[in-house]
Amino acid sequence: MRPIIVVHGGAGSWRVDSTLLDSIKAALENALLSGFRLSYSGSALDMVVESVKVLEDSGIFNAGTGSTVDLSGNASMDAGIMFEHRAGAVAYVRYPRNPIVLAKHVYSYTNHILIAGSAADDLARRLGLEPHPGPSERWVALYKDYIERIRRGERIPTHFSRSLSLWMNIGDTVGAVALDGNGRLAAAVSTGGIFLKFPGRVGDSPIPGAGFYANECGAAAATGVGEYIILSHLTLKVVEGICRGKDVAKASKEALDALTSRFGSKTAGIIAIDSSGRLYAAYNTEAMPWGYIDGSGKIALGGLPNPI
Repeated sequence: MRPIIVVHGGAGSWRVDSTLLDSIKAALENALLSGFRLSYSGSALDMVVESVKVLEDSGIFNAGTGSTVDLSGNASMDAGIMFEHRAGAVAYVRYPRNPIVLAKHVYSYTNHILIAGSAADDLARRLGLEPHPGPSERWVALYKDYIERIRRGERIPTHFSRSLSLWMNIGDTVGAVALDGNGRLAAAVSTGGIFLKFPGRVGDSPIPGAGFYANECGAAAATGVGEYIILSHLTLKVVEGICRGKDVAKASKEALDALTSRFGSKTAGIIAIDSSGRLYAAYNTEAMPWGYIDGSGKIALGGLPNPI
């Protein structure tokens, strides 16, 4: 098999200038190259974890060091991986710089699938993982501005008015799917969640079959409004469709169309790959930066926003 890896930087509106657009492209290409290098010595799991780690470290996307903040003003993150019928995930973590690395430790060294909150943070500390630097100045400033507007009684547009959770369309979950040289498939995702989410909220990213899924047929990673993705079992539907003989494009389109029909547009996106190396990206938002690199070394990017 020729190895291949696909990554995305989140579905949304992506209001960016030309400088930020160049940074997005560079981050995607860096993630693809870094993950693909491991195809020579590692597995599909190693490939997707490394690619997502690079995206977390870029600070551009809503994951890792670029994570948004919740209503308490803190960054709280989710991440998950799946490979060879096993999964590992963490939810509502604040300590690790790279939640995807902690999710890999859960996968590799525990008998569990999902560890959450302070217990997951304590595990990260015991493992000696690098601590998170805290929310960026950009997110802190935005948080203070919105909290002040809310206190003044201003009405804020929101997807979930009961908890004042806002989907800001300025970067979302990051993810990767990969096929390695032995024909094995893996998926990985990481996110800082929805801006001003209720503290303790967990989205789709640590939930197998929602934010990520992989088996011998295919692998998929989702991005968007986590509650909708969970209720739609988005990635599970894509991979099950591939297992039933549908091509990856048809399986992805049908699963996303079903979500859109129920919850509306501007809600989700997905990347997927099958066991033959056929790949597809679909989204119902204005943009979803994504790209792939294949065994020939070819890199292609798509879903990029138009600069303002």
